[in-house]
Amino acid sequence: MTAPLIDPFARAISYLRVSVTDRCDFRCVYCMSENMTFLPKKELLTLEELDRLCSTFVGMGVEKLRITGGEPLVRRGIMTFFRAMSRHLESGALRELTVTTNGSQLRRFAAELADCGVRRINVSLDTLVPEKFAAITRWGRLDQVLDGIRAAQEAGLRVKINTVALKGFNEEELFDLAAWCAREDMDLTFIEVMPMGDLGNEDRLDQYWPLRDLRARLAERFTLLDLAERTGGPARYVRIEETGQKIGFITPLTHNFCESCNRVRLTCTGELYMCLGQEDVADLRAPLRASADDAALEGAIRAAIARKPKGHDFDYSRQVVAGKMSRHMSHTGG
Repeated sequence: MTAPLIDPFARAISYLRVSVTDRCDFRCVYCMSENMTFLPKKELLTLEELDRLCSTFVGMGVEKLRITGGEPLVRRGIMTFFRAMSRHLESGALRELTVTTNGSQLRRFAAELADCGVRRINVSLDTLVPEKFAAITRWGRLDQVLDGIRAAQEAGLRVKINTVALKGFNEEELFDLAAWCAREDMDLTFIEVMPMGDLGNEDRLDQYWPLRDLRARLAERFTLLDLAERTGGPARYVRIEETGQKIGFITPLTHNFCESCNRVRLTCTGELYMCLGQEDVADLRAPLRASADDAALEGAIRAAIARKPKGHDFDYSRQVVAGKMSRHMSHTGG
C-alpha cells in the first residue's frame, strides 16, 4: 500500500490544485497583465499527462482535486480531462472534484461538469456593477458571468462566490454582494489581495483591504457566529444569524493560515509549488516524460513534499510589501 504524503511538519497532503492552462479570456488587474505572453503549447502538459500526474497523486492519498487556470474551461478538450478524473470519484479514491472559474464558460459546460461528478464550483466575481466589472476584468462581461452562474444552478451545482476585497473598488458593495448571495442561495468568500505578479508594490498596498476591517463592518449590521467548519482550504467561516448565509474569509496577510495547510499546486507545465507564497518549485514534467513507469515520478513527488515549508511570508506591515511573488497568479493557478 502506498504510504501517504506527509510533509516535514506532519501535515498530510490530501488536496491538489491543478492549473490546466495559463490562458484566460479575462485580464483581471490583480491576476495578470493586459498584454500577457502565454506559454507555447509545447510546454504545456497534454491532457493525458495531466491525467497521469493527477492519478498518481490520487494513488498517493490526494482526496480533493481543484481544477484551476488561468480560466480552466477555455482549454480545448478540457471535458475529456474531467471525464477521466470522474473514474476516481466512482472508485471512491477521490472524495471531491471541483473547479474555480470566472464563470464565462459555464452556460456551455455546467451540465457536463455535473455529469462528471462535480458538485460545487467557485466563481470569481468582485463586483455587481457592469462598468466596474469591465474595468477590473478588462475583457469580461458581467451579464455573461451571471448567465453562467444561473446555468450552474440549473445543473444542480452548488455555487460559491469568491470576491477579492479591494480598497477603493468594492468596499461600498459589501452589503450588496452579501445580500445578492443570500437571495441566490450562494455562499460567499472574501479574499485578501496577495502580492503576486508584476504590479508595483504601491499598487498592491493601495488595493489592500484587511478582512478584519471588512468583518468589523459586517458585524456592525449583522450577528456573526464563528463556525468550526473547514472545507479543506484556508477559509474561516461565519454564519450570519439574520440571514442564515455562510461567509468565508481567506486571510493570507492578516492571519497566516499555514498551520493546517494540506495542499500543493501543480502548474500546466508540470511544476509543483509546495507553497503559494514561496518560490521553491519541483519539476514533475521531466520524470513524467522520462519513463512510462511511475516510480521516478512518485519519488519526485515525495522529494518535493519533503521540502514543503512551514508557511508563506506575505506581509504588508510597515507599509511595504514583503514576500512578494514575481510570478503571476495565473501561472500558479488561481
